[in-house]
Amino acid sequence: MMEPAHTPIGLLLARAAKTASRAFDDALAAEGGSIPVWLVLLALMRGGHRMQSELADEVGIQGPTLTHHLNGMENAGLLLRQRAPDNRRIHRIELTDTGRAMFHRLRGVAMAYDARLRSGFTEAELDMLRNLLERLAAKQAS
Repeated sequence: MMEPAHTPIGLLLARAAKTASRAFDDALAAEGGSIPVWLVLLALMRGGHRMQSELADEVGIQGPTLTHHLNGMENAGLLLRQRAPDNRRIHRIELTDTGRAMFHRLRGVAMAYDARLRSGFTEAELDMLRNLLERLAAKQAS
């Protein structure tokens, strides 16, 4: 079997994503957060309250996994879940003051982590990387 001349792009991308995700999650954990918590807080801060199904689509966390994270966030006082008056099966989710405060703490972590990722690269390199990643994502979506 012939070995490829270069490591396959998909493998490099998967490794980089896993490494970056783990480091970002560790940074968030130091402030009491996690990537799923950050994604939920970010979505709710950007667009106000959401129905649970809308939130699931937006953050890309479905079913029991999202319910698990929402339960923990509700128990920590970060959000409130209320049943929709016209359909008791639907939950409306909104942030509490504690949730907004956690968002601001984690936003600082996210900004610092992003600065660490960007360090050592020129703006031109970052623009090229962004463009290449967007093209890769678009190519996979088509």
